[in-house]
Amino acid sequence: MPDHIAVVGASLAGLRTVEALRREGFAGRITVIGAEESLPYDRPPLSKQFLVDDWDEEKLALSRDGVEGLDAEWKLGQAATSLAADAKRLTLADGSTVEADAIVLATGTRARRLPFGKELDGIVELRTLEDARKLRAAIASNPRVVVVGAGFIGMEVAASCRKKGLEVTVVEPLPAPLIRGLGSVLGERVARTHRDEGVVFRLGAGVDGFEGEGAVTGVRLSGGEMLPAELVIVGVGAAPATEWLEGAGIEIDNGALCDATGSTSREGVYALGDCARWENAKYPERPRFEHWTSAVEQSEVVAKRIVSGAAEPHAPVPYVWTDQFHLRIAMAGEIQPDDEMQVCMGTLEEDQFLALFGRKGKLSGVVAFKRPRPLMALRRKLAEPDGISFADAVAEYSS
Repeated sequence: MPDHIAVVGASLAGLRTVEALRREGFAGRITVIGAEESLPYDRPPLSKQFLVDDWDEEKLALSRDGVEGLDAEWKLGQAATSLAADAKRLTLADGSTVEADAIVLATGTRARRLPFGKELDGIVELRTLEDARKLRAAIASNPRVVVVGAGFIGMEVAASCRKKGLEVTVVEPLPAPLIRGLGSVLGERVARTHRDEGVVFRLGAGVDGFEGEGAVTGVRLSGGEMLPAELVIVGVGAAPATEWLEGAGIEIDNGALCDATGSTSREGVYALGDCARWENAKYPERPRFEHWTSAVEQSEVVAKRIVSGAAEPHAPVPYVWTDQFHLRIAMAGEIQPDDEMQVCMGTLEEDQFLALFGRKGKLSGVVAFKRPRPLMALRRKLAEPDGISFADAVAEYSS
């Protein structure tokens, strides 16, 4: 067992790893390195309650009882800039170094940015608490809002801004929002609720640039249309925060590549959460799950692997949820464009139903609109080695 473990990343995955290490009986030294100044906080509310309900920042804390009981050293506001994997030595932004017997990479992702508009005020991404502070302050001036990107973050922010009474337009190059997560039919179903609430869409349109001097005043679309805006929120996805690992000898391909227990290509170096791609018997393409639940589940596996020297291979089924206006939507599994879809326990005209997706005779994914119990039951079925047939799932939930 190592004497000293360094955890790089002081957000959900990092904190839960520290907690799991202590539960596994690790009594040695733990150092947690975080690029942000804040102690671990919950990111999902940043696009919802923090904006709409003006939550105090204390409500965002991931550790309700504080972190003192974990007996860890927290180096916050100091990003790791390089790793000498052989020596297990980390270099931080201030030039200091941390050496450990085992290193856990939990650096998450960074927001993708557009290649223009950096010189203008009023153009923001939403990834960190500092981003959310700036966005909340900007919303207070009642600006016209354009959201670029109709993924989960973009759609949640659009709903939050509209709830605050702002004019909101969402720009998305695909023909419907949330296609990558929910498919086109359900994406359009969500769009209908947004339209009913006053959100305007420009679908099938890209962004060619921004207008303004000093501050943004408009968004220029690929078709030539100019949308007036005093606030632009860019939500065009996230990239794993692994660029600092160049030269460390760790295999990187859209995230740190790991076995099914979180071990990287370097002995004694582990990775989990949004910055990692684990081997997965259910998904041979080894997807990178940017999901709250996956990070929590993986932390238990990594801690056991470090403390015990071995852990059962972990093959999670993706699970993610989103709240938009009065809709509570959750998804389990993986949906592809050609999957067959069957709506059960309601209809698309309602706000409560279950959508089942099938591929090659097997259930591939489930989306629940206010139907949490059947979704969780089917997630467990999806996790079984043989899964469940699409026909059996449809028959069970159509009755």
